[in-house]
Amino acid sequence: MSRSLTPVQWSIIFLAIALSAGSILYRLLMHERLGHSSLMFLGIPAVLTILLALTPKAKSITGGIMKGITIALLIVAPLMGEGYLCILIASPLFYLLGAVVGVISENNRRKRFTKLSCISIILIPMAFEGVTPQLSFRRTQSVEVTETIHAPASAIALALSSSPRIDTPLPAFLRIGFPRPLQAYGSGSAIGSYRIIHFAGAEGDPPGDLMMRVAESQPGLIRFDTVSDNSKLTQWISWNSSEVRWTPLDKEHTSVSWRISFDRKLDPAWYFTPWERAAVRDAAEYLIESNATPTEAKQ
Repeated sequence: MSRSLTPVQWSIIFLAIALSAGSILYRLLMHERLGHSSLMFLGIPAVLTILLALTPKAKSITGGIMKGITIALLIVAPLMGEGYLCILIASPLFYLLGAVVGVISENNRRKRFTKLSCISIILIPMAFEGVTPQLSFRRTQSVEVTETIHAPASAIALALSSSPRIDTPLPAFLRIGFPRPLQAYGSGSAIGSYRIIHFAGAEGDPPGDLMMRVAESQPGLIRFDTVSDNSKLTQWISWNSSEVRWTPLDKEHTSVSWRISFDRKLDPAWYFTPWERAAVRDAAEYLIESNATPTEAKQ
């Protein structure tokens, strides 16, 4: 005598199907070097949410989707090592997409398949952002931070010509999983002088170095251009240049502005640009505090 499946059994079956589909898509995207594109951060959650929304006999489509996404993230996160940072930052995107699909599907369950087909048609073009340069939005960004330091301009210039300091505690946001600086080398403010920052590895990759050289130097200004970067930072951003300007306000106070130019590496732009700009803004503030502020001014 045949027995129909219970809602719980159906949920487990469709969750297994969704996880398998997401895993296959993830491996395919990584193999094709599309791990930074919207196919990764919109395509995979779209597949998960649509499959979970099709679960038969679900009491609450939205609840089922949210539960399925949570289980998927909890399963994947421990396997990613330091890569959990990408999951942490991308998780709001997963839940947002899940909520939208769930609410739309709840309104009229009889037309669920038709509505999901329409959602798929809308998401498909969005998911291809970043696959090719022609399908990418502007990547070059710049962030500038200005602070007033209780020190004369001559002391600021001396601090900037010294070897970079990395003993200052990192801002909280930069401690959630970004590669940390382990060592720093180089000094001097003359054109051609180098700075090398040795960063910890992540996601199983070895440590790497960010190498920059002084490309412009004049009273009140130093610009460092990137020579090479094989650190794990390149998973998120491509560091182009770092420019610092300082202007005396009086004998004891100096205005310091640190401007960082970088290329965004993750898509979609509307979602990841604010995250990356926030991280770079914290980095600029850290550089002013650790490298432009004389030791005596910190006391």
